[in-house]
Amino acid sequence: MSGDGSKKQFWKRNTAKVPGNIQHVYGAQHPPFDPLLHANLMKAGNKPPSATTPGKPKKATTFQEFESITSDAWDVGDDDDELLAMAAQNLNIEVVMETANKVIENHSKLQERRQQQIDEMTEPDEKDGQEAHEEEPDEEDEREEGAETTTDLSFSSEALPLSGNRLVKSHSEAPVGSPKEVGIEQAVLHRQQSLPHRPVIPLVARMADQNTSGTPAMSEREASRLDKFRQVLAGPNTDLEELRKLSWSGIPRQVRPITWKLLSGYLPANAERRESTLQRKRQEYFGFIEQYYDSRNDEHHQDTYRQIHIDIPRTNPLIPLFQQASVQEIFERILFIWAIRHPASGYVQGINDLVTPFFVVYVFEYIEEEVENFNVSSLQEEVLRNIEADSFWCMSKLLDGIQDNYTFAQPGIQRKVKALEELVSRIDETVHCHMQQYEVEYLQFAFRWMNNLLMRELPLRCTIRLWDTYQV
Repeated sequence: MSGDGSKKQFWKRNTAKVPGNIQHVYGAQHPPFDPLLHANLMKAGNKPPSATTPGKPKKATTFQEFESITSDAWDVGDDDDELLAMAAQNLNIEVVMETANKVIENHSKLQERRQQQIDEMTEPDEKDGQEAHEEEPDEEDEREEGAETTTDLSFSSEALPLSGNRLVKSHSEAPVGSPKEVGIEQAVLHRQQSLPHRPVIPLVARMADQNTSGTPAMSEREASRLDKFRQVLAGPNTDLEELRKLSWSGIPRQVRPITWKLLSGYLPANAERRESTLQRKRQEYFGFIEQYYDSRNDEHHQDTYRQIHIDIPRTNPLIPLFQQASVQEIFERILFIWAIRHPASGYVQGINDLVTPFFVVYVFEYIEEEVENFNVSSLQEEVLRNIEADSFWCMSKLLDGIQDNYTFAQPGIQRKVKALEELVSRIDETVHCHMQQYEVEYLQFAFRWMNNLLMRELPLRCTIRLWDTYQV
């Protein structure tokens, strides 16, 4: 830009709104800039912006004229305008720290005042209790002296917590007819009831949930169901229809791995052929690894592998099992081999979640402990290879039936969402009309349900139970 003082920059000579004009947006953390209030937040060299009187804007009559008058819009002149001055301002770190300390100090004082109020409310009650104890006859004191320890224990067991380490007696210990004390206890009870109750739910199936050794004995019904499964599985040719009927209401953990492999079609119904089939399919999978996995860095496979590599750490991030490097490498191999063997869809985000139920179930086949924090490196290499191959083939069998969920435009998911909409309209017309009234499309909230088969909506242990029915 020329140094001619007579030539002003476009944004200094024209204050009208034009395409590309930047308007300052302020929020709760960034109030409008005031040079008087914020002088100490600016650098020493910065000057507060001077107010300018907006002139009458000159309208561009042609595109060429508009282009000519805006050609210098982003040039920086010798003297910066208000926008550049605001962009260059920096917060003073001392002022920031001083403000933060004041907030913390005010919060601490507020907490202390609340504690003092509670102490003042409880002190009269403690004094009343002491006076009543002093007025008791000496004979009763002697009689109760031997039971002092028992009394203290019973008092401790019936006490209610109140703000920190202070205690208030329960209703059974409080003297009747004291309105002030009743009011205190009601306030404490209301405060306790107002706190949200958050039960701890394990993310994956614990062994304690599955009635294995070291846990309470199974109920008669559970034992009877397990016997029925074992009888069906024990025959030379498994009756798959009967197995499906039993599996609809859930599969016992002890027989879940073999049942999933049979219902998915990975293993044959004939018991004599199962071992040879397992060996052949596992060798076939690792043949794919040797043949294709090295091509993951090739130009035409680079994008696929990169996306898989990004998605794997996001798979169940709250469960330590899936954050182990060896487990993530297993998932990468499974997903990459599946993607290049199914070019019609390739890898689609969400498929990574579908490996996890199979992997967890087949790990349970070899361990007798909780799986969330289990270190898979403690397993033998051959066992890990078996788990990996079995997970790959069973996931492939599942996706063969829903592959149109992941092809172009994902028609399978769209059909399922439409079916859900029709189902809700028949079962709960009020909810359906509410959705229509507020123009809420079912695809907006149900897409992920269908894409991930509810894997991100439910804890994994619940998903595994749900997949017992999926397999049917």
